[in-house]
Amino acid sequence: MNILLTGATGYVGGVLLRELHARGHRVRCLVRNPEKLAGKTPPDTEIFQGDVSDSESLAQSCQGIDTAYWLVHSMESGVDFERADRLAAEQFVKAAHRAGVRRIIYLGGLGTDDGKLSAHLRSRQEVGAILRSGGMNVIEFRASIIIGAGSFSFDLVRTLVERLPVMICPAWVATPTQPIAIGDVVQYLADGIELSADSSRIYEIGGPDVVSYGTIMKEYARQRGLMRLLIPVPVLTPRLSSLWLSLVAPRYSKVGRKLIDGLKNPTVVTSDAALRSFSIHPRRLNDAIAEAIYEEDTHFAGRRWTDFANDSIRIYRYGGRDEGRRLVDHRYKIVSVEATRAFAAIECIGGKHGWYAFDWLWTIRGWIDKALGGPGMNRGRRDATHLQAGDTLDCWHVEICDPPRRLRLSAEMRLPGRGWLEFEVIPRDGDVTIHQTAVFDPKGLGGLGYWYSIWFLHELIFSHMLHQIAKAAVCERSIPKVPSRKE
Repeated sequence: MNILLTGATGYVGGVLLRELHARGHRVRCLVRNPEKLAGKTPPDTEIFQGDVSDSESLAQSCQGIDTAYWLVHSMESGVDFERADRLAAEQFVKAAHRAGVRRIIYLGGLGTDDGKLSAHLRSRQEVGAILRSGGMNVIEFRASIIIGAGSFSFDLVRTLVERLPVMICPAWVATPTQPIAIGDVVQYLADGIELSADSSRIYEIGGPDVVSYGTIMKEYARQRGLMRLLIPVPVLTPRLSSLWLSLVAPRYSKVGRKLIDGLKNPTVVTSDAALRSFSIHPRRLNDAIAEAIYEEDTHFAGRRWTDFANDSIRIYRYGGRDEGRRLVDHRYKIVSVEATRAFAAIECIGGKHGWYAFDWLWTIRGWIDKALGGPGMNRGRRDATHLQAGDTLDCWHVEICDPPRRLRLSAEMRLPGRGWLEFEVIPRDGDVTIHQTAVFDPKGLGGLGYWYSIWFLHELIFSHMLHQIAKAAVCERSIPKVPSRKE
């Protein structure tokens, strides 16, 4: 079946794209900036450059399409998102109808339309009504909070819980909601293609647990092993809450205000039609959160960390940059040598050769680690010039060693969190770029305090380390004699 997917660069759209491909559908993605999907789509995915605000590109993208997914929402933009979503939906309906699209599948939001809906939820339901007005078959799924690694709502919960041991909570934190796991949302959306329905339908979807935002925070804290105290107060309005949010989690403040405005509205399932029409058994809240934490870990571990250098969305600042709950310090240097030479300089790091920069500081860190019950810095290394996955390297463990490309070390020293140090060598135009990435996954406020308090030392040590590695790669005498690697 030929599928048009809008919103493919968003979280839900990206997960849905992989599911549709796994089911054998031919998918065309309508995107404004194709570079955002570079290297992230299955090989047979058609990328169509266009804009949902442009009627001509909408018309072209709908040609030859059987089912179209409308996953567009303008809440993150600085424009009047209600008006923008209304106009885009109206143009899309016209284009889809003219092109002969048989079905539209839309993801909206739960909430009873009693005249008191927030602008965010009101807009979601208005778009659904506009889509149904076009005379085509429309399947609208309405969901509450989506639990998944990348969902805005879940990311906001994670950020607040990780950073605040005590939270002053307004009354809306007790508002009932019915969260649903991202995996279940995607199953509903994908199954909507084959649904036997002659007329348009609205399905309310949610997990089996009706809880509050506060309960979600407590469950996340429990699974992360964090003690958190939530203190309810009746006077903190959504406006004051959004101002507070801009201080605690400025990255989320732009959308957070609009989202918080909607938290005053209960978002629970009032119909069991979805359970009767689909063979899907939604996960419980604890399972959904556990899966989200696991998915975040596995996704981050499998990602190319050099992508941080190409991501222009994040802004560098004191303490590095946020990537989910992790903090990242990335730097690179271009050197005119072969990749094997650059990697040889990296691979002989540690042990008797030292760490290229401020070895006396590494020694002090080892003493502190020993005093705290850690391994310290005197475990050395198995081989003077070669490493392999599983090796011990002073206070590090070799997680990945892929010569002459990548070396990833995981910290075994005592830390209020988890740490990694990765080097990657990428040939380009006769030179090589040596990427150095330090990643820290802090545990609670103590972990954050640790990272920011020693950031100036990281700046000093890691920048000098990279400079010396590049220098050693150029100067052959700076590297111990490297025998041939045995296959």
